[in-house]
This record gives sequence, structure tokens and C-alpha cells, in this order.
Amino acid sequence: MNGQQLVEAVREARATELDRLGSDKYLVAATGADLERAPVLRSVAESAASGRATVSRWADEATGDAASAFGTAAEAEAARFDRVVDSLADLPDDGADAAATIDGTDAPLHAALADTDGTVERLAAAFVGRPLVADRTLLQVVNFFVNEADEGRADLAREFRSDAGERLEEGVALLDSVCETDADWERAQRSAERVVETAYEEYASALESMGVDPKPVC
Repeated sequence: MNGQQLVEAVREARATELDRLGSDKYLVAATGADLERAPVLRSVAESAASGRATVSRWADEATGDAASAFGTAAEAEAARFDRVVDSLADLPDDGADAAATIDGTDAPLHAALADTDGTVERLAAAFVGRPLVADRTLLQVVNFFVNEADEGRADLAREFRSDAGERLEEGVALLDSVCETDADWERAQRSAERVVETAYEEYASALESMGVDPKPVC
């Protein structure tokens, strides 16, 4: 296996979960059915916050290229969070202190990342699992702001989605450099799939709590 084959294997194994995370029900789940600009932006900020501290810690614990990659990823998460908070502060009734009420530590995805051990597993979680989830969920954020005729925030979400694609490409290269055995690739795939599974479980649980079926209506 190589990095690109790993990505395709995760996409195939978790196709159903990724497809549903990219559905128009995603923002219903992420905002508690409060489909206004502030709650949608808060969901993006919470996603960025859910990983920044953990990935920063991984940078301190890793060495070589992995340490550098984790450090850069943590900085990117922090910058993304700050940009979303700035956008939130421009909205009526949200206030400039939005950052103080968002830390992401209650999100199941935060716990899934924090519990990940091993360089291979951490790289797969941060650079394969998270970007695959972000690619699907941010599509709905883009669509929301397009429908709101808010092109500035739609462009912001597009930029974040593009960043996720670049991080996925980086993950392919990183895993190619660190995975040496079939066992390494198997661990990487399990770790990336676990992130997707956790994101989907959070999504499905939120919908079910509102009496909404997470499965698509055929």
C-alpha cells in the first residue's frame, strides 16, 4: 500500500459515513437546527478548536518531519479559528468575545484525537481522517453561505475546504515516508477510519436526538 491507496481505501470503507456527512442534514446536526449565520460559523470554529491543542501537543512529542507537520497543522488550526471568530464578531448579537465560549474540548472528535497514540496513527488521524471529514462538511458550509448571498463567508469556507485538500495531499506524502510495513498501513487506515466514524457518530446522534433519521430518504 501507499499513501494514495490508503486514502482511497478509507474513502471506500467509510463511503456511507462520508456521504451522509456531506448531506444537507449536516448543518442541522451541527447547529441544533439553528440555521443562522452565527451558529454555522460557530460549528466551523468548534471544529478548528477541537484539534489545535492536541495537534500542538503531538508536535512537541514527535521528531523530524512529523513534528514539523504537526506544528504547522496546529498553527493552521489556530489561524483558522481566529479568522472564524473575527467573522463571528462582525455579526449582530454574537459579540467580539466569541472565542471565550468556544474551546472544542466537548466535541467527540476532540476525544478521538486526544486518545490517538503512535506517530503513524496520529499522522493518519490529522492528515487523512480529519481532511476527509472537513472536505464533506465544509461543502455544506459553502452552500449555506451561497444561499445566504454571503459570498465573503462562502469564500472563507471554500478556502478552508481547499486547505483540507492540501492537508490530505501532505498526509499522503507523510505516510509514504513513515509507513514501512503492512502493519503500519493497517494501523494508519484504522486510525483514519476512526476519525470518520467518530464524526459520523456525532452527526447521527445529534440528528436522532432531534427525531431526524440520519439515513437519506430514498
